[in-house]
Amino acid sequence: MPRVNTSQAHPAMINLLRTGLAALANPDRAIQQQAYMKTTMPFAGVGAPDIKKMCREVFKKHPPDNQAQWLATARTLWDEMSYREERYIAVQLLATPRFQKRWLTPVCLPLLRDLIQSGAWWDLVDALAINHVGRLLATHESEIKPILQEWINDEDLWIRRTTILAQLKFKADTDLIFLNAAILGSIDDPDFFARKAIGWALRELSKTNPDWVLAYTDQHKARLSGLSVREGLKVLKKDGRI
Repeated sequence: MPRVNTSQAHPAMINLLRTGLAALANPDRAIQQQAYMKTTMPFAGVGAPDIKKMCREVFKKHPPDNQAQWLATARTLWDEMSYREERYIAVQLLATPRFQKRWLTPVCLPLLRDLIQSGAWWDLVDALAINHVGRLLATHESEIKPILQEWINDEDLWIRRTTILAQLKFKADTDLIFLNAAILGSIDDPDFFARKAIGWALRELSKTNPDWVLAYTDQHKARLSGLSVREGLKVLKKDGRI
């Protein structure tokens, strides 16, 4: 897919979002947010509830006209941001159900991969993995799964984390073969975010398939990190299953 043409972005939507963000800005909160996220990227200091409310209003008033404008607007907000919240807004724009229903297709995957790699932190990547890539996997499995299978052994930690988390909301519909492959692709990675993702995926699956998770953690106990096992078995331990 060619790079998204940002000249097709929705200027009225972008201007209204940035004006709204400026009006809600809280410099004291911004300092705290930046420290919490351990980033040099500045914040405006706007909380998630306010961002979501503003987005709902603006998206209703100035909806994108087509897929190209939808993607271009998100790309512009992401690339030309002054504050990190603009990237949160881009993620929310791409996650809006009525827009996803019309326009989230396999042609979006290269853009999502680029956002994951350039975002490279959990507050951005996890939402993209679960609500965007995961949604694509659910709705266009035959086209998306072969590509994600290539991502499993990618050099980029965040791309691999995406494959582990993509099925987080699938519950009983989780493809266990794919999840196993995704976990094995990062099982020996010492990075906290790889190990945490594995544990998170196992924990969520344990709510609908506890026997598989118990058997899996036992089978791979020599390679799974302590963090992954503790996180993966947290619900089962709380429920008295172990």
